[in-house]
Amino acid sequence: MTETASVTGETAPVTNWAGNITYTAKEVHRPRTLDALRAVVAGSVRARVLGSGHSFNAIAEPGPEGVLLSLSELPAGIDVDTAERTVRVSGGVRYAELARAVHRHGLALANMASLPHISVAGSVATGTHGSGVGNAPLAAAVREVELVVADGSVVRIARGDERFGGAVTSLGALGVVTALTLDLEPAYEVEQHVFTELPAAGLDLAGFEAVMGAAYSVSLFTDWGAPGFRQVWVKRRTDQPYAGFDRAAPATEAMHPVPGMPAVNCTAQFGVAGPWHERLPHFRAQFTPSSGDELQSEYLLPRASAIDALSALDAVRGAVAPVLQTCEIRAVAADEQWLSPAHGRDSVAVHFTWVADTAAVLPVVRRVEAALDAFGARPHWGKVFTVPPAVLRERYPQLGEFAALAAELDPSGTFANVFVRDVLAG
Repeated sequence: MTETASVTGETAPVTNWAGNITYTAKEVHRPRTLDALRAVVAGSVRARVLGSGHSFNAIAEPGPEGVLLSLSELPAGIDVDTAERTVRVSGGVRYAELARAVHRHGLALANMASLPHISVAGSVATGTHGSGVGNAPLAAAVREVELVVADGSVVRIARGDERFGGAVTSLGALGVVTALTLDLEPAYEVEQHVFTELPAAGLDLAGFEAVMGAAYSVSLFTDWGAPGFRQVWVKRRTDQPYAGFDRAAPATEAMHPVPGMPAVNCTAQFGVAGPWHERLPHFRAQFTPSSGDELQSEYLLPRASAIDALSALDAVRGAVAPVLQTCEIRAVAADEQWLSPAHGRDSVAVHFTWVADTAAVLPVVRRVEAALDAFGARPHWGKVFTVPPAVLRERYPQLGEFAALAAELDPSGTFANVFVRDVLAG
């Protein structure tokens, strides 16, 4: 196949999923073969990968001199090894496709994010996670990453390689992820129960830990309009003990985390057991996730600081509530990825789904960041945040090692857009 037959170059504007970012890349390329991708990368001054477009900031922006790469036209390889309980998945595959394929082999991922619409490679590159006191971010399942680096060559980095801690949650700064190999486990079923009106009054750290550890995965939702949590989503693995949840009343109708949105968009509730991949996400793959018309921010901080952090946010609820659709609070176990927001510490993640109004939201984001500053909050790399690069560098103790790895694999800075250069500068 010729290069012109295997690559398309587009100049029409491309936006992210939310529509708040319009990329300025001079061209968008959708390679259809690995060789075509390698040729585009080797011939580019700047290049970034779009993924599923579910980032709310300029992390994927290559700049006007660069090219934006989509892997959507590459073959969607999903190769399951049932004996080793692993799967090799190509870079453009989304979690919904991967989960269905893995489940057909009687296997499962340990966890999933709240929506299955996102790409596997983009999710682990930005530190995306699900919930559960024992569940680390999605990158924890990765055992090998395959990259096309700046000169067009292919590099593989696996567990045991001293570079592995920087290779997975890498912000797209090392190269184009063309494949990942993930750990699997035997398939399991999950029951999802939703409860309403969990009081915040009197909830101390021990109580918070008990709530978050009540089941395999637990999410709290609030609108910050009044004290307490409007909804509690409890996801119980049927192969694990469950003592029930008696701190709030069971929901009497199917719920959506965003008030006013149709519950049919969400995964099955009322304790009806089903396959892991149809319960761990909040949203069904065939429907628009969340509200679809939104901005998002998220911050991870030490779980030991959860009650103090929630109290600090309560103090700014008057600013937050008017531009908020919903706020989700989850537990995330520590991992070892150098740039993971959960690196080295069991975390509480506070996620904000904002209205789709950048001018109104940004001042409130700054208020939230000021409230959480004392707790060393690390923002999700793919969401809206304004934390200064100098502060970010202080919060990642192995950033210097990551910068050295980026210099090794990308000496020409092909993948070092403004976002990456800000993080690595200094």
